[in-house]
Amino acid sequence: MSRALAAAYAALAAFALLAVAACGGSGSGSGDEGSGETTLTVLAASSLTDVFEEARTVYEREHPGLRLRFSFAGSQELASQVRQGVPADVLVTADTETMDGVADDVSGEAVTIARNQLTIVAPPGNPAGVETLADLADPGLRLVLAAPEVPAGRYGQEILDRQGVDAAPDSQEPNVRSVLSKVELGEADAGLVYVTDAAVAGDAVHAVPIPDGLNATASYPAAVLAASGSPDEARAFVDWLGGERAGRLLRDAGFLAP
Repeated sequence: MSRALAAAYAALAAFALLAVAACGGSGSGSGDEGSGETTLTVLAASSLTDVFEEARTVYEREHPGLRLRFSFAGSQELASQVRQGVPADVLVTADTETMDGVADDVSGEAVTIARNQLTIVAPPGNPAGVETLADLADPGLRLVLAAPEVPAGRYGQEILDRQGVDAAPDSQEPNVRSVLSKVELGEADAGLVYVTDAAVAGDAVHAVPIPDGLNATASYPAAVLAASGSPDEARAFVDWLGGERAGRLLRDAGFLAP
């Protein structure tokens, strides 16, 4: 199965889980009847998909009786779910602005668990010959970016604006993984994604680094949601995300230290 199809199936599965919860199914922080287990629902930015799947394995092994259920999407979509009352225990966004926007729905202080930066990606072989940010202004280039309300889209626009690059995207996507998929599938000549997304894609994309002095840095805050049914367990997980063990997993995946 292609990475794009796998991502689509994962997104559909996550939506189904949330829909069941919203309709009265197993809610956030719930104990699975008869099993003695507690399940935490974690809403997380899509760029964390792969590393959080690794974190699930480690955390559940270290905490018997505790299960993690992840729902990945663009940070702005996750914030909307929180405001709508979708049952969940923990929120992790790809920027502090989105987290600040749901401050009334958060319990306690948010913990910054990692940072990230952006890179240009092109299909293998870089057929359009994209080498610099200025090349993204080429009107003949099929450019795909995350939408302006998505953290990756906002960071990307900041980078382009600072360099005076007037780039007109052919598509604006709801999350950064959708940008990556379009480039992987050859549906775009170039896109802006996080460095960690390009690392996950490997040889499926050609990465063009953005110099540090021109780049933007994303921060990833994690917080317990006030509506959590298991606030103590949720706080323990957030604290773990900010700790040494999770930090090693994040750095191994290409994220920067907080």
